[in-house]
Amino acid sequence: MKKGLIHIYSGDGHGKSPAALGTAVMAAASGKSVVIIQFLKGRGPADTEFVRRLEPEIKIFRFEKSDGNFFELSQEKKMEETINIKNGLNFAKKVLTTGECDLLILDEILGLIDNAIITVDDLVNLLSTRDEETDVILTGISLNDEIARLADEISKIETIKLR
Repeated sequence: MKKGLIHIYSGDGHGKSPAALGTAVMAAASGKSVVIIQFLKGRGPADTEFVRRLEPEIKIFRFEKSDGNFFELSQEKKMEETINIKNGLNFAKKVLTTGECDLLILDEILGLIDNAIITVDDLVNLLSTRDEETDVILTGISLNDEIARLADEISKIETIKLR
């Protein structure tokens, strides 16, 4: 039996989500099923017809309803979106508990911790429900030591200007 791994793509550079998506495509090409849950993204690729054509091998979910950036919303809208985000986390828990996929990508979940929407303990509890064979990728800008200890592999993404 294969033991699932936890990967983290973090750093202040651009490319964490595309790297995770590339891993998803490679996994799907080898016959594995992938679930991607996006957080704090606003409207984006998950809403396009192209992405829907990746199903059933790659399924992308976004539970937030607003078209705008989470951080630009009114306090009332942020509270509504926080409830939607928690629904997304509950869905992630279901996916992990049931072993519904071979690879689960929690895109920008580290941003939820940075913005006090969830705690590190919440993330630890979520990951503890994981089927032993499921790989998980976590993305986000910030990475503290406590979260780093959860990972089997960490990729740091940084943008370097060549001028």
